Amino acid sequence: MRRIQLGGSQRTFAAVGLGCMGMSWGYDELGRDETESIGVIRHAVELGVDLIDTADQYGPFTNELLVGKALKGYREKVLLATKGGLVVDDPATYRSHRDGRPEYLRSAVEESLRRLDVDHIDLYQLHRIDPGVPVEESWGALAELVKEGKLGALGLSEASADEIGRAHAIHPVASVQSELSLWSREALTDGVVEYCGREGIAFIAFAPLGRGFLSGLIAAPKDLPEADGRHRLPRFQAEALAANQGIVDRMRGVADGLGATVAQVAVAWVLAQGEHVGVIPGTKTRRYLEDNVGAGSLTLSAQALAELAGVPEATGSR
Repeated sequence: MRRIQLGGSQRTFAAVGLGCMGMSWGYDELGRDETESIGVIRHAVELGVDLIDTADQYGPFTNELLVGKALKGYREKVLLATKGGLVVDDPATYRSHRDGRPEYLRSAVEESLRRLDVDHIDLYQLHRIDPGVPVEESWGALAELVKEGKLGALGLSEASADEIGRAHAIHPVASVQSELSLWSREALTDGVVEYCGREGIAFIAFAPLGRGFLSGLIAAPKDLPEADGRHRLPRFQAEALAANQGIVDRMRGVADGLGATVAQVAVAWVLAQGEHVGVIPGTKTRRYLEDNVGAGSLTLSAQALAELAGVPEATGSR
């Protein structure tokens, strides 16, 4: 598996990382198993995965506690990443608001350090930019925490090229984390992936499996657990799922020709978008973890990429 350089540093990470959100937030509430999730995180590290990603929003807070427990004895083997700046108002509906005030971010970092039970965080990401606070102010506050040794590198999530540039002028932007998959290609069309590559910034794609849809295992709402948070998303409504099956059908044809799974093709396609592009697919099972890690060694031919370039646009907003 190739390694990706964290912008502005000599540190690298394996192109396939692990997103831990679904272990505590967003998906099947009744299927959560802390013991198994800890096992999955540790197995990931044993397989060579070294980017472990979480956020204070997830839970809220419980995912950081989980990751902190899982990394006991494994801390020095990973690039530990978390995020702050999204504050949960109602966990039942996932309603949150943005808070980029310097004083809030400082307190959020201190709380993340406590929950993760570490003395520094390798990669701290501004989860969303607060429209009420200039990004320069938020970024400057986080840069001070880098000077204090509490944070290693800084990243942005779901930021525009203009916002990335404004932050980069204050302190190096090491990474940008945004959604990118075969059914969510906005980071390509808006130029953010290209901008990151040009500026030496790592691009970390979340939801490369389309929140599970691009695994080819979800064809109707009944395929999701009853308590799953995806039932509220437009693309997981019955009509949208039916309309979007054409995407999976095209992917399945490519996968069959390669002797790979549909999910592996989804991950490999994202990795093919640039040498600076990594992924953090999430999973709660060792089986799917191993499938995702295997995608890091899957090379898509020019013919396969051309076939995938023709997949239809997704129906429904993300």
